[in-house]
Amino acid sequence: MSDIKYAEDHEWIRLDGDTGTIGISVYAQEQLGDVVYVELPKIGQKVGRGDQLAVVESVKAASEVFAPVSGEVVEINADLVAKPEIINEDAEGLGWFARIKVSGAAELDGLMDKAAYADYVKGPD
Repeated sequence: MSDIKYAEDHEWIRLDGDTGTIGISVYAQEQLGDVVYVELPKIGQKVGRGDQLAVVESVKAASEVFAPVSGEVVEINADLVAKPEIINEDAEGLGWFARIKVSGAAELDGLMDKAAYADYVKGPD
């Protein structure tokens, strides 16, 4: 399994072969607070980098989840529909939203590794 990569919109992707598992970062989950609802994409849906992939709602706000790379949705995390709080418990693990067959692997080059993302969310000194 390769390392996790992060987008500026706070999504993460973990690549396994040509399939990427996508979710929101711990930072994004902390900003949202208690997640109460998730709208997942449809299997077979094609997305481009930056397209809306899902919607997550919390007690504080609703937020779109964007695709960090282009591809086709091949699996969704149906557990989130009944238990959206999984995102609060394990945002970068069991709280994943969807798996996509990546069509634009070169797009991964524009994403941040864990250290770069940590600096990004910390902001300027």
